[in-house]
This record gives sequence, structure tokens and C-alpha cells, in this order.
Amino acid sequence: MSSSSFEEELRQQVEQERLINQVTTLIRQSLELPVILETAVQEVRKLLKADRLIIYQFNISAPACPVDFDQPTTAVPITVPQLDGITYESRAHDRIPSVLNLIADGWQLPATELRNKYQSGQSCSITDTSNSANTSVYFLPLGSDSVRSELATPILVQGHLWGLLIAHQCEQPRQWREQDCNCLERLADNLAIAIHQANLYAELQCQKDTLEQQVIERTQNLRDALYAAQSADQAKSEFLATMSHELRTPLTCVIGMAATLLRQTPETPLPSEKQKAYLQIIRDRGEHLLSLINDMLELSRLETGRTILNVREFSLVDLASQTLRQVQDQAQKKQITLFLKCANGANGEKTPRFLADPRRVQQILINLLSNAVKFTPAGGTVTLRVWQVADTATLQVEDTGIGIPEDQHPLLFQKFQQLDPSYRRHYEGTGLGLALTKQLVELHDGSISVASKVGEGSTFTVQLPSQVRSALDYVRSQEQPLPLLHQRILLLESNEEMAHVVCDLLNPAEYQVVWMTEIDLALQNFQILQPHGVIVSGSLLPEFWTGLTQQNEAIPPLLVIWSGDGDRPIADLSLMGLSTDVLVQPISQPDAFIDRVASLIARE
Repeated sequence: MSSSSFEEELRQQVEQERLINQVTTLIRQSLELPVILETAVQEVRKLLKADRLIIYQFNISAPACPVDFDQPTTAVPITVPQLDGITYESRAHDRIPSVLNLIADGWQLPATELRNKYQSGQSCSITDTSNSANTSVYFLPLGSDSVRSELATPILVQGHLWGLLIAHQCEQPRQWREQDCNCLERLADNLAIAIHQANLYAELQCQKDTLEQQVIERTQNLRDALYAAQSADQAKSEFLATMSHELRTPLTCVIGMAATLLRQTPETPLPSEKQKAYLQIIRDRGEHLLSLINDMLELSRLETGRTILNVREFSLVDLASQTLRQVQDQAQKKQITLFLKCANGANGEKTPRFLADPRRVQQILINLLSNAVKFTPAGGTVTLRVWQVADTATLQVEDTGIGIPEDQHPLLFQKFQQLDPSYRRHYEGTGLGLALTKQLVELHDGSISVASKVGEGSTFTVQLPSQVRSALDYVRSQEQPLPLLHQRILLLESNEEMAHVVCDLLNPAEYQVVWMTEIDLALQNFQILQPHGVIVSGSLLPEFWTGLTQQNEAIPPLLVIWSGDGDRPIADLSLMGLSTDVLVQPISQPDAFIDRVASLIARE
């Protein structure tokens, strides 16, 4: 080897090392993959003195296509194709045709053997495409005049064939040297590191964006929770202020009137008219307090699920007339005229029958009518409309009162809300009436809505679906009553309110209910009682079950009253072939409860 050849080879090695170091430094300093690939392609082409150097990439996601929304859509899922193509290019001069962004459309890497060879990390070269017998290596669709010589090196990222680094001589053949191949392979290895690093960074950015979004959402949730807590605290303060006024004012009046009556003496008696007026005030204030307390207790029972419907058939028209008479005195004091408008039933009858809880329906009407009279100025009118279509009853109360601003409609059915605090100086009340009304309507699976305009009045519309008749009411409605059951049921329940509900439902249905709260006492008397069925609280079931099995008693059908917390308590019992059923609190429909008890005992 001559000294000039040696020097040239040494110079090329130095340039090669300089290029590799430059790419390595760029990889360390930058995470911008396009910059790294573009720089590498430019510098390597110059080092190899090639006419063209390209990066051929596999599995490029196809660009998004515009969607024509006027065309009918199909249920066929859309798949995004993965294409192959040239993504980076460097040319020695403009006379060399560009193949940048050339996408493989109908042509692929031709030979499976060649792809496998690339997958294993081997490079492939062609000295002269016009004389090469292995034309499968040359896969660009340009013809022999466009590419005369080619050197291709695979880029393997974590063992997967990501793409190819390809050098072209376009105008004349070239014998590729081992140094050229080594240079391309070393560069491909460094590019693989850069690509993997960029992929990891992209995943990290995606996780960062997801985490940031979660932080934003969590922050918003915390803000909402804080706002809700502040609103609840404000509502509590307003409630305490309202209750202080609503309780203290009538109590002060009652105590004052009672003290005045007690201070009179036989020598200085009060006139009888004044005594009667004082007693009337005491009675009115007492009734107001009783109504307030009843509303609070009723709302509490509704929210805790302890209220059940006593469904029976009644006349909507008769109920509406009776309710209107109850508020007649309140309306007369303000010179308000009451109207009742009723439509005929579906079959033309003037008093259509309806299935619901009449006491609850009347409570709904009283609340709406009392509110209408309260907020209607003297000389106004209040109209109650009642009609029934199929199995749905509509109750509508319309007044000519002060009206409700539209932006305050969402607050209407919230507890302890009077829409304008200044109203409390003019209209007494705690703001429980409409909240209680909404709960009673929803207990019937119904709906309530309002239409109102300030200064013109309001219209409240309630729609109630017909309820399912209870088993007990069905028995009572028959001309020939069903035979008495006389079946004994052992009730094990520590909750007194729940026990009273069960007894009140089953005793009228001719069941003999024996209520016990202590497991030991129940086990001692189990043989004497010989119950046809046992209704047991979920919390008492494990101890009761253990005691029965130890006594080797025959186990009757079990109905477990479950609070809904924890696992369902009878999975193991059902597997043993025992007759069991679970009733999740609350008992909201008497008919379903009685039917389930009867069905369970029938399995005995």
C-alpha cells in the first residue's frame, strides 16, 4: 500500500470517527429525532461521497384523511394502514432525482429472505445494478439508469427492524468497501439508540400529559368538594338562623300569651274575648310548630328510606276537593279565590279511581296549595287542576302570585331554601315544603316541574304513575276474603323501627309475627315456636345460623333483611340447598314484601 493510499484511508477513518462522535454528541444533547436523523443523513453522504443517502422507514402511520360527512357512514370499523416509505434524503446535487416521501404503493421489500437478512442485522450491497443477477436486492422502482450501485444497512431498534440506511451511486457503478459498510453500520447503531431514546421520551411526555390532566381533574374535584362543603356550611348556618326564627318566634308568642293568661286574677280578669283570642293564638302557633316538626321528621324518614307507601284505590276528585277545603281558611284570610277543575276519567266517569298512597298525595297537594296561597297577594287566585290519562295522574297548581326568577328554579326543591332571604321578613317558613314535596313525588316514581314568571305567577305540575296494589289491599278488596294463613313467623331484628314496619305489614295479612331481639332467647324457644319462616337481620344471621346448626334444628325458610353494606349474607346457605331470600332495605313497597314472604314460606 502506497503512502498516499494509507494517508487517504487514515483520513477517512478520522472523518468517520469524527462523524460518529458528532452524532453521539447530538444524541446526548438533543431529543429532537428529526434533527438527529437529518444531520446524520447529510454528514454520512458527504463522508461516503455517495450521490444519494436515504432512510427507508417501515410501518409509517398513514396520514389522516378528510371525512365527507354528507356520505352515509357504515358500521365497518376503520383501520389505519401501516405503510413503508422514504422519510429522509440527502443528494449530492439537484440533477439526482429526489425520492423523498416516496411511499410503497404496490411494491414492498421483495424477498422474504432479504427482510430476514436485514432483521438479523446484516448489510446488503450491489456494485452494479445493470449486471447484478440478484435484482431482488434492488427494490426502488426507478430503473437501472437511476441507481447503478447500492449499499443498505438495517436500523434495528430493540431487536425490531425499524428501517434501512441506504447509500446510492446513481451515475456509475461503485465497489463498496468494508470501511463504507462499517461506517454505515456504526451510524445505524447510533441512530437506533436515538430512535429508542425518542420513543421513550414520547412515552414519558404522554404519561406527563396524562398525569397533568389527572392533576387538573383532581384539583377541580377538590375545588368542587370545597365549594360543596362551603355551600353545606352556609346552608347549615341559614338553616340554624331560619329554625331559630321559626321556633323562637311562635314559642315566644305562646309563652307570652300563656304568661298573660296566668297573671290574671279573679279581681282583674281578662275579658273573655281577649282570653279567647289569646288561646286561639296559642293554638295557631302550636299547630305551626307541630307542622314544622312533622315536616322535618317526614323529610328525615324519606331520606333514610324508612317511608313506605300505603297504596290503595281512591277518587282523585274527592281527594282534591277535601284538600281544597283544608286550605280554604288560609285563603279567605287573604281574600284569595280557590278554583278546582277536574277532567273526566278515561271511561267518562267524573270521579276516576287511582291507585296511590292517598295520604301522601294529599300531603303533596297541601304543600303546593299552601305555598301558592302564601306567595299570592290579596285578591289573587289559586287553581287546582286534576286529570288522569291512562295510568298517569296529573296534579297542577296555578297561582297569580309573585313568581320565581328563572335563574333560581334549580334552588326550588333544595332543603331550607327560600329563594330571596328578604322573603323571610314577609313569609314565614323554613323552605322544607317543596323539598318534602319532591321527595314524596319521587317516592311514587313521579316527577314535578315548575313554570313561572316574575310578577305573573307560578304553575307547579306533578305527574304520578299508578302504583301496584299491595297484597293486603287485594285481599280486602275481594268479595270473598281469602282463607286465613295463621302461619307463624319468627322475626329477629334489633332495629325497633324496622321491626315495627315488618309487624305492621304482616299482622294485618294474617301472619302471626313473634318479634325477638336476643339470639339466645330465640334459640331456647325455637322448638316451642316451630315457625313456618324466619325473618332475620343480616347482622344477626351468623350467630343465629351457628346456634341452629349446633342444636341440629330443622331450618325453616329464611328471609334476610340486608342493609346493603358488605357482601350478601346468604351465598353459603343457598349453596346448601336452603330456602333463602334477601331483602335490601328499605321496604318501599308493601306488596312486594308480603308476596316475597308468602312465596318463601310456600317452599317449606
